[in-house]
Amino acid sequence: MTPAERAAELRRELAYHNHRYYTLDAPEVSDAAYDALMRELVQLEAAFPQLVTPDSPTQRVGGAVLEKFEKVTHRQQMLSLGNVFDDAEFTEFDERLRKATGLEAVQYVCEPKMDGLAIELVYENGRFVQGSTRGDGVIGEDVTENLKTLKNLPLTLSGEGVPKLLEVRGEVFIRKADFKRMNDALLARGEEPFVNPRNSAAGSLRQLDSRVTASRPLSIYLYEVGVVEGASFDTHTQKLAALEAFGLPVNPRRSLVTGFDGVKGAWSALLAERHALPYEIDGLVVKVDRTELRARLGQVSKTPRWAVAWKFPPEELETKVRKILVQVGRTGAITPLAELEPVFVGGVTVSRATLHNEDELRRKDVREGDWVFVRRAGDVIPEIVKVITTKRTGAEVPFVFPTTCPVCQAPVKKADDGAIARCTNRACPAQLAGRLRHFATRTAMDIDGLGEKLCEAMVERALVTSVADLYRLDLKTLTGLERMGEKSAQNLLDAIARSKQTTLRRFVYALGIPDVGEATAKALAEHFREVPALMAASFDDLQRVKDIGPEMAASIRGFFDEPDNRAMVEQLLSAGVTPAPPEIVATGTFTGKTVVLTGTLTGMTRDEAKEAIEKRGGKVSGSVSKKTDFLVAGEEAGSKLTKAQELGVKVLTEAEFAALLG
Repeated sequence: MTPAERAAELRRELAYHNHRYYTLDAPEVSDAAYDALMRELVQLEAAFPQLVTPDSPTQRVGGAVLEKFEKVTHRQQMLSLGNVFDDAEFTEFDERLRKATGLEAVQYVCEPKMDGLAIELVYENGRFVQGSTRGDGVIGEDVTENLKTLKNLPLTLSGEGVPKLLEVRGEVFIRKADFKRMNDALLARGEEPFVNPRNSAAGSLRQLDSRVTASRPLSIYLYEVGVVEGASFDTHTQKLAALEAFGLPVNPRRSLVTGFDGVKGAWSALLAERHALPYEIDGLVVKVDRTELRARLGQVSKTPRWAVAWKFPPEELETKVRKILVQVGRTGAITPLAELEPVFVGGVTVSRATLHNEDELRRKDVREGDWVFVRRAGDVIPEIVKVITTKRTGAEVPFVFPTTCPVCQAPVKKADDGAIARCTNRACPAQLAGRLRHFATRTAMDIDGLGEKLCEAMVERALVTSVADLYRLDLKTLTGLERMGEKSAQNLLDAIARSKQTTLRRFVYALGIPDVGEATAKALAEHFREVPALMAASFDDLQRVKDIGPEMAASIRGFFDEPDNRAMVEQLLSAGVTPAPPEIVATGTFTGKTVVLTGTLTGMTRDEAKEAIEKRGGKVSGSVSKKTDFLVAGEEAGSKLTKAQELGVKVLTEAEFAALLG
């Protein structure tokens, strides 16, 4: 293969993986594998400068610093959506449209209302030539160079029928996982984190230095078309399909429905799915599908008559801080928590919220007795957004961060390079209880019945001083614990005995090695295949494992260099714990196949189903796409089933799936 052919192949691969990650939220390669492809292309282009193309992913690093943003006049006004907030308001909107069109029922396209920054892209003869913010709808700001840094934005359109001129509108946003990683990195450096994904996306795109924009994890979805020359679209559905065919990122989470009932069903389904989506949304966008009807309905000032945003209930609510306390984790991390007056937010009743660390607590200046706005961060972990300072009375009490561990009174120290304060005593009861609970979790040793309270009771009574002590417990000892009857004690002993037969992946994860999650544990298990080999691995040996860099290698090596940890592992093995190496699958029922699981399976857990598929050579994905081979649909299957049916993906019932497993 010539250098030119290899460079073209690398550009295609990188574009494909960017689309999988930023558009479909279904990556197929690790970050390390992606970085390796990028490094190879950078080296190839450095050796052969004539191979560099304007649309190469290596050119998305940002350029010269601007003095200011130039103004851009949109060829066609960018409109703002009106809002409705309940059934009655949408019914009024629907009735107005039916009356204006004379139709008994209107067909609508329903899409998630992204919480980001509206932009417009201009393509001429298939090449990206200009990008701008919405501004006032008529005049925006030229952010072309910044938009070029977005990894899932194609700089050249592909496919057939690309128009001579195409204006396309969309939303720039930051995915929840990327936002968390970005903020974690800022906090680790002692810098101030961003408040929310929307503000950080908007601020990132409006940087005069495009290199700053390139360093931020921005994504984009396109959802509308402005002026077009060389193509026409009869429906919005047809329009979105064409954008996808041109290689533009379009949100796959959309549906064509009819009338109020169809829209209400889509709204309810999206609201239920909201917290599982990889990005922030605040409602459902409802648009008339037919282009001809849109032209007849027209607009009022800056708002179209043919579209509306049906907003979700507010996710940030106010409540009062009763008390601030700290929690000691299994690694010794001291995390401040706010005890709140219970409030229902994000679908759950919240009575506690994290304050992350001392620096974050000081930045927000949260005090006992404060009124605060609380939300579920990333729609998962409750956190305090900000203090309502106008409600302060002067009776609020600032929190004094402890210099000694509240559990064992050992000194608390903060690492020089981070914001996390830690208890320095590894024998701290709170750390031990946390390690026990982690060891027993479903994705680790799966010891059913060993919950948080029981772990704390065992540590308090000095029944265990290491996780290995679990395998020395007997019926008499356990029944001596409060509220532990003979039957419950025997069930726990049986669960502990069953856990002895486990996989190496689960065992490695259960050890609680700092920075080692489930994916890294799997990679370590596949590489070393037995405990002694892993324990003996050098720093260089560890770095040869997929996705493991110097910091993680040092963490793993440091863990096994501690005599107490080595003793614990040896005691576990002596107690009969037998971690089986991963099966080597040459061929199997699902070899080379991508499978998505949805709904509730009655014959096995999700983890068991995933493990069974992987053992047979398959891969489990979290989202449905054209590349999905099978969708396994359990009871109460939801939107993934609908999507699979729309794409023609083969759907398996649980019985059919079990038959394939044999």
